[in-house]
Amino acid sequence: MLEIVNNFINGEFVEPHKKEYLDIYEPATGSVYGRVADSSSHDIKIAVESAKDAFPSWSGLSFAERAGYLKKIAVEIKNRSNILAKYESRDTGKPITLARKVDIPRSVENFNFFANFSENFDFELSIENEFFINSASKQALGVVGCISPWNLPLYLFTWKIAPALVVGNTVLAKPSEITPLTASKLAEICLDIGLPKGVLNIVNGSGLVAGDLIVKNKNIKAISFTGGTSTGKQIYQNSFDSFKKLSLEMGGKNPAIIFADCDYESMLKTVVKSSFTNQGQICLCSSRILVEDSIFEKFKTDFCNAISKLNIGDPIDDKTQFGSISSESQFKKIKHYINVAKNESGNILFGGNAIQLQGRCKNGWFIDPTVIEGLDNRSRLNQEEIFGPVVTLQSFQSEKEAIEIANDTQYGLSATIWTKSHKKSNRVAKNIDAGVIWINCWMVRDLRTPFGGMKDSGLGREGGESALRFFTEQKNICKPK
Repeated sequence: MLEIVNNFINGEFVEPHKKEYLDIYEPATGSVYGRVADSSSHDIKIAVESAKDAFPSWSGLSFAERAGYLKKIAVEIKNRSNILAKYESRDTGKPITLARKVDIPRSVENFNFFANFSENFDFELSIENEFFINSASKQALGVVGCISPWNLPLYLFTWKIAPALVVGNTVLAKPSEITPLTASKLAEICLDIGLPKGVLNIVNGSGLVAGDLIVKNKNIKAISFTGGTSTGKQIYQNSFDSFKKLSLEMGGKNPAIIFADCDYESMLKTVVKSSFTNQGQICLCSSRILVEDSIFEKFKTDFCNAISKLNIGDPIDDKTQFGSISSESQFKKIKHYINVAKNESGNILFGGNAIQLQGRCKNGWFIDPTVIEGLDNRSRLNQEEIFGPVVTLQSFQSEKEAIEIANDTQYGLSATIWTKSHKKSNRVAKNIDAGVIWINCWMVRDLRTPFGGMKDSGLGREGGESALRFFTEQKNICKPK
């Protein structure tokens, strides 16, 4: 029986106005397992009206009351973590162990973090001199739009919704049409814990239609988006008429810079993870690996040997470390880039092939983790975001050359630096054009810190006070003493 995912508007699950649906595929099998609402302008309109109607009473609650709802949601996500991990694995093709360890716990943490962190957020500030008093306050915007991607569905969906709600906004959210199931399950949780009607509305559909309608709606005061750079640029252009606030977290072409004086074993273990976790489908994955020439040959051998030990298989198997690509279109895109590498005379050191598994997953979208050397940094594979399990290797001779190669791209989301020298790591980090830089580690996140990229990787910052400031507007009231 097919799973049906409807919209969630004004506290109810409702069919799309036109009764039109899109197929949902399980990437590990390549088969349709459900259908998701394909929303039209009518659906967006009623969702916005629902959010507008709910805003006065929601924003009128005390901070503690709103935070209380967030904490209840967190409890229920944790209580249902096992089934949510199964849904997340089925939607994305990621190993279920990854969903259990990362995606669902982080979704719980997102709600708890913003519920607790916001207690100390400076909503009010009084400034006075001899004659006047200025009262500066931060107030909720109203209705805001949250548009999240397919690679970390619940993780990034909740990362946007939680701060928007806790400061008093009502939300119109759109998950990816490729991976909509856990967003729908979040709506069920909101019903069960008694979240007031209209506070969170979830509409489904394609980015080209539903997403575009959300961006262009003048009653929506802000858009928080995570996804590809080309889509982010379109959102930027389509928001001109309404001057809404924008937070755009977009693509990356992240370098891992490996110096000969690094802790080699720790580096090797972590770079395998930073390259191929979630099949390389994380915007923070290392896709360009830059290695000091004195250890380049050793690294090539050891890196490929470590990758060969990854267990590729059915995502629902607890032993699987590397699952399927999340959609057929992404699968074809990755294969295309591998062919581009061959045409550009790249040397495929490992992988480069589609995989056909046996049994349940015989028709799934699987590709080997792939390592390529011999491509100049101006190659398309070193300049364009592939968003899959494909990494390139390049050598460098000096610190200066490593920095030049790392910065020679339109992107600037993240980078990793591997060296035991504190002075060197600090010098390099200071000169790398990226919003998030890890030294001798990867994917370590303190949610209080700002998150976002430079250049074509982003506009604005998420996390901590950055998120709370984004979802509020400042007002100053001046009066005589």
